[in-house]
Amino acid sequence: MIKHNIGLTSAEIGGLWEAFFQETMSVCLLKYFLHHIKDEEIKIVLTKALDFSHLNLKKIKEIYSKENIPLPDGFSEKDIDLSAPPLFNEPFALSYVYIMSRMGMINYAFITANIARSDILSFFTNALAQVTELYTDATTMMLSKGIYDRPPKISYPKKIEYIQKKSYISGFIGQKRTLNAVELTEIFFNIERNYFSILFCLGLIQVVKDKEIKNFIKDGKRISEKQINFFNEILQKEDFLGIISVSIEVTDSTISPFSDKLVMSLFHFLNSIDITLIGHALSMSMRADLSTFYSKVIGEILLYAESGFSIMVNRGWLEKPPQATNRKNLESR
Repeated sequence: MIKHNIGLTSAEIGGLWEAFFQETMSVCLLKYFLHHIKDEEIKIVLTKALDFSHLNLKKIKEIYSKENIPLPDGFSEKDIDLSAPPLFNEPFALSYVYIMSRMGMINYAFITANIARSDILSFFTNALAQVTELYTDATTMMLSKGIYDRPPKISYPKKIEYIQKKSYISGFIGQKRTLNAVELTEIFFNIERNYFSILFCLGLIQVVKDKEIKNFIKDGKRISEKQINFFNEILQKEDFLGIISVSIEVTDSTISPFSDKLVMSLFHFLNSIDITLIGHALSMSMRADLSTFYSKVIGEILLYAESGFSIMVNRGWLEKPPQATNRKNLESR
């Protein structure tokens, strides 16, 4: 078979650019957690995650070099302070791998679905397999340590049924149908994701000195609390117990182990994934109260993300993604 020298598409360039930032961010955070971790079981999972990130960065750099593309700055050891005291208790490090691998599976699946060139496709399918393996490891260990909350259980279906009335979506006056399995799943993982965000915000609020960034983090915490309260109220009304955080995993440290740039960039990444996941929940929800709330929250997070975007731009922290050529500017010369 004749091999042709096929250039990278916009999807492939953008995917590699995005992966580079995510992996350099992961290296910083994993190095920080590994520096303080004493639990040997958790250390094994963190070390594997760090090895995967180093391997992926090596491959991305090789592709960039081959294609003569300048390497982004990303993040480095200057964005972490290993001399700072631990900000989180040890179980949080495992929760971090769990949450980030879940988000990594979603994000890398999106990117992989847009890739065609064989070497780039191979890279992203391997990256997807890696985060899936990390998710499996983290979930298994969380279960063994008793720090994993399973989604709510429902009775097994006994027969196939079809929706007969439009009230399945809107409900009768003053009455709503019970939640279905898909809606319960979205609610559970939304609460879980927001509990993780609150713990992260609690720690960062203690250590960030910049007032503008501190207020930004406080706003993010309020948005997460709003979602948790809304969904727990629904669960409790329908005789589910609601979902509570397992434990407080934030220490009393007031010294930041992360640069402000790394903190803001992490929020930028989490906001983009959160918008995607809430959009997915909206598309899967068939109850009016849920879809209305999801729509409002998406708008709120978009405004929140915009304020974070402004902070990063004003401070020169946001690298520009690879741009298409402006043909009109070329024509006017």
